[in-house]
Amino acid sequence: MTAAGRRTTARTQTLAVGALAVALITGLAGCSGSDEDAPAKGASGAKKGQAAAPQNAVRLIGDGSTAFTGAQPHQPTWERLKPGQKPPQFVVFSWDGAGEDSQKLFSHFRKVGKKYDAKMTYFLSGVYLLPEEKRKLYNPPQHAAGRSDIGFNDTEGIRATVRELRGAWQEGSEVGTHFNGHFCGKESGVGNWSVEDWKSEILQAKSFVKNWKTNAGLTAEQPLPFDYDKELIGARTPCLEGRKNFVRAAAQMGFRYDTSGVNDHIWPKKDQGLWDLSMQLVPVPGRAFQTLAMDYNFLVNQSGTTQGDPSMHEFWGNQMRDGLVQAFNRSYHGNRAPLIIGNHFESWNGGTYMRAIEQTIATVCVQKDVECVSFRQLADWLDAQDPAVLAKLRTLKVGEAPKGGWATFLAPQPATPSKPAVEQPEQS
Repeated sequence: MTAAGRRTTARTQTLAVGALAVALITGLAGCSGSDEDAPAKGASGAKKGQAAAPQNAVRLIGDGSTAFTGAQPHQPTWERLKPGQKPPQFVVFSWDGAGEDSQKLFSHFRKVGKKYDAKMTYFLSGVYLLPEEKRKLYNPPQHAAGRSDIGFNDTEGIRATVRELRGAWQEGSEVGTHFNGHFCGKESGVGNWSVEDWKSEILQAKSFVKNWKTNAGLTAEQPLPFDYDKELIGARTPCLEGRKNFVRAAAQMGFRYDTSGVNDHIWPKKDQGLWDLSMQLVPVPGRAFQTLAMDYNFLVNQSGTTQGDPSMHEFWGNQMRDGLVQAFNRSYHGNRAPLIIGNHFESWNGGTYMRAIEQTIATVCVQKDVECVSFRQLADWLDAQDPAVLAKLRTLKVGEAPKGGWATFLAPQPATPSKPAVEQPEQS
């Protein structure tokens, strides 16, 4: 069996076990090119610049697996909202695991992103840059060396994954981390990890990115065009488990955001210094509950298996697409809270969820005032805003439009008049 096949089998086995314990409302999170430049589009409330790296700026790092190549291209330069200005509608499409295998979904969605000017976040699993024969280099917390619930990779898989990561970054998208061995569950999952365990896992995820040339023997390949110690600022934990101690570790290691929790669809706030950009609950059309905005969670509530009834595939995909678009519309016409969507490069139920995501991108990313961005870009926008304005945005409930309109809701607040000075009597 190929490395790609082993990864798919391992994820399918994890899915089959996890589905039994998944609640209908939230559930667990799923388990799981060319290097052309793309133009950036203009945005309401923002000035977007394109910072291309100088040709002579390349500086290899370590064994040459990564390199400093200057500022990342196609990054927005955000401005503070002006008084009374309506916020943009942000949408983040993100991918857990993010490796290129025989399905070629990574390269496909890079093309989709370029077509609709959608920057995305790719959460790389570090073991996808580690060959099977070097698996003992991975020492997972609370597990034996060389253990991984999603397997490892082979040379060609590593070559293909690096190619897609390189191109995605050059197009303006973000490379985050989904860590390494993807251990889930009460008995042996990441929910049992300490702060120090998480620090070890993060350092190892970085190491596999910074040393893939040596580990895979691909010394003639081009480097990844970024310094991963600086590029890596956020993550999503396996199955959304272990968030409490991960956030503590991440805050100490300079991360800027986490997207491992479960939130209502409202404006985010910070948790221990990190932006809490957690997964959100979205409608399931035709059902009386909501689920997480992720392919895996729709699957669990539809078929409970990756190989469900083929006659239902189209319906299930349409249901996911329509649920995501409904969530988008209630925010777009309501509180304008960013919409966070998570996915996996998988062909579950005949690939219907990949079709649903592509149709969602094509529907929402082309609309006025909509910004399909990476988590890094969203965090940059949030950091650029007046904290008092963000606090006011957080008072809006799910889908709630401001009474009196945005011009009134975000109008400048009158200055509080100072009390007149009390005239002191003259001393005789």
